[in-house]
Amino acid sequence: MATGYLELLRARHTTRLLVGTLVGRLPYGTAALAIVIFVRAEGGGYPLAGLLAGLYGLATAVGQPLLGRLADLYGQPRVMLPSALASALAMGTLAVSGLDPLPLAHAAVLVAGVTTPPLEGGLRALWPSVLRGEGMLHRAYALDAVAQEIMFAAGPLVVLVLAGVWSPAVALLVINALGVLGALSVVVSEPSRRWRSAPREAHWLGALRSPGLLSLLGAFFFIGAALGAISVAAVAWAEVRGDELASTWLLSGLGAGALLGGLLYGARHWTGEPERRLRLLAVALAAGYLPLLLAPDSLVPMTALAALAGLFLAPVLACAFVVIDRHAPTGTVTEAFSWLVTTFGVGSALGTAAAGPILDRWGPDAGFAVSAVGGVAAVLVLAATRRALGTPVRRAAPVGGTAVAPTPGAAPTEPALPLGADAPGAGGAGDTGGAVGPRK
Repeated sequence: MATGYLELLRARHTTRLLVGTLVGRLPYGTAALAIVIFVRAEGGGYPLAGLLAGLYGLATAVGQPLLGRLADLYGQPRVMLPSALASALAMGTLAVSGLDPLPLAHAAVLVAGVTTPPLEGGLRALWPSVLRGEGMLHRAYALDAVAQEIMFAAGPLVVLVLAGVWSPAVALLVINALGVLGALSVVVSEPSRRWRSAPREAHWLGALRSPGLLSLLGAFFFIGAALGAISVAAVAWAEVRGDELASTWLLSGLGAGALLGGLLYGARHWTGEPERRLRLLAVALAAGYLPLLLAPDSLVPMTALAALAGLFLAPVLACAFVVIDRHAPTGTVTEAFSWLVTTFGVGSALGTAAAGPILDRWGPDAGFAVSAVGGVAAVLVLAATRRALGTPVRRAAPVGGTAVAPTPGAAPTEPALPLGADAPGAGGAGDTGGAVGPRK
């Protein structure tokens, strides 16, 4: 397993793109916590803190697919860096001006959210132009999903340390400055500079005109809801048992399970249709949520159940990335990946909101039922829309290479290239510097 990941990380550009994207996404991954801490330090109440954090999340949900579409149209550097700078300046305005005047604080958070650069979608658009071979691509998607878990676990710790050593305002400034540096590292790289999307068919729906993509987004809305509910239910479970820190253990267990699952998934060479594999993984993910309903009183078994619940999360994400690349209409790959970020985030927010009233009425353990329902609903969506996922979109030939449309029902031998990416091994962005495909 380690050999495969070392081979991946030795491929030209891989480490730089992965690390740069993770650092660039720190503002997005830590915004909710950073805003809440800042508002509380400025004397604002939790309602205001929640309102501003929610406003940022809503603005990001709107901005990601729009900026993703612009990146497909005009290239990554022209979109990613200006948006990163605009978002950082807006958050810097909040840090310097504080909550007075309050309308300025609202406007700053709104602008920061809308202009958050779609680095996540942009990275997944670049992977097929950097790596050669389907196995390497799948492993990159798996490592991408694992790295997200690390970022969401380590990012809040960075915010807390900066806020504790200096101040919440400094934390906002430093995190967003790091975000700009991460985005800069990505957009000045050769793959990002050379990547171009293939000409797209003019359509106001953009990536959303793909039935397969809509199917996937519907399923991930409910997966996001399941995860949002788990976060709230974990806190309630810990409070009832008199140990508020126990929620940290549960959420850490969830992340550890996702890390392990993602590493194991990426270490294997997968064949066959990824759409079918995604349905099976979604069933396993939903099944992992069900034992949480037992909600044992002891911390150790409950943490183990949380780890089980997270085990198939990263594999589901990694497989979904492959499916999106196969179903995104020509010229919309970055936008399509950005829609996944948006849908997942909106589902998480609504799952968090839905769990609250249920916890108040039926007790803390009932919050885990929302997660179970979300997991089952995701499986049902994928089952009901099986036909929509059955035929991948025929891909246009990218600039500098030839993309072959996948044949329905056939096991893919090479991944569909990103729309407009140079063909791996053909020079330019696709030149991996002698990287060899995975051993089978």
